[in-house]
Amino acid sequence: MKNQPDTILLGHGSGGKLSHDLITELFARHFDNDILRQQSDSAIIENPGSQMAFTTDSFVVDPIFFPGGDIGKLAIAGTVNDLAVSGAIPKYLSVGFIIEEGFAYKDLERIVITMAKEIKKAGVKIVTGDTKVVDRGKCDKVFINSSGIGILDKKNVHISSGSHIKAGDKIIINGSIGDHGMAVMAARNDLNISADILSDCACLHDLIQSALEASDQIRFMRDATRGGLGTVIAELAKGKDFGIHLHEDQLIISEGVRGMCELLGFDPIYVANEGKVVMLVAAEDAQSVLAALKKHKSGTNSTIIGEITNDHPGKAWIETQVGGKRIIEMLSGQQLPRIC
Repeated sequence: MKNQPDTILLGHGSGGKLSHDLITELFARHFDNDILRQQSDSAIIENPGSQMAFTTDSFVVDPIFFPGGDIGKLAIAGTVNDLAVSGAIPKYLSVGFIIEEGFAYKDLERIVITMAKEIKKAGVKIVTGDTKVVDRGKCDKVFINSSGIGILDKKNVHISSGSHIKAGDKIIINGSIGDHGMAVMAARNDLNISADILSDCACLHDLIQSALEASDQIRFMRDATRGGLGTVIAELAKGKDFGIHLHEDQLIISEGVRGMCELLGFDPIYVANEGKVVMLVAAEDAQSVLAALKKHKSGTNSTIIGEITNDHPGKAWIETQVGGKRIIEMLSGQQLPRIC
């Protein structure tokens, strides 16, 4: 690794630049293969007669119960969404639990019941799993790993890579940003903050499917989780022959989220979401996709927030509400530890 660290930092799990460096310069370098090089939310795997999307994620959120959800809902929604933003239809999940000795059975059951409700709503099945229990103090209550498999239509294979992106494409997001990150932060006892904010944690596959049915010109999708909208946009622009231009006045940020961000010194575009998808759509289809999203309960506040441009290739910029411009870079360091 360039500038190889002596130890792993919390920032290596932030979803920002340190995470990017760890993945590209350590894991991807040693595990290198043609599928892993896709570097997308789900690996696209050739299968006789069809194609599959395969993803995995681990959840270590603190606290495990927060306004709008819990670690179980997060595990199901996060895995379903990683498949859906690749253009796939989620089908099968696995779940693995690492549980600390002494963890309350009633809390574990509460999490499992939440997960059961989410998989029923999502129309997916948990078909395999694993459970491990470790000594007190060796794990913080419970950690969950979830993997998923989805079926991918060949016409959607390009979505995860963004290989069809063109200048003029519009950028759409399905609502307000920063809700999950600030809901979790407000729930942390050590901060003692009272805020009326709910996590946006939700499965988005139905919303995404409605967009895919409205247009065959969706160029790219990504859920804006760790590192938020800003990191998704910065990663997308990096090394490309196009630039990205966002409009700050089109971003929706609730008063509660804005207030907490100002209090804690956070930039809302880098705060985690768990129910937001960023879509790039051909300009001629943007309004029809927007209309389809607005019909869904998770997309009523969908809006166009920017476009792809031939200007400043490889860079992303945001036009501020006061008329200035600033560059958007990947989140550097650890803004919000253990947010998902």
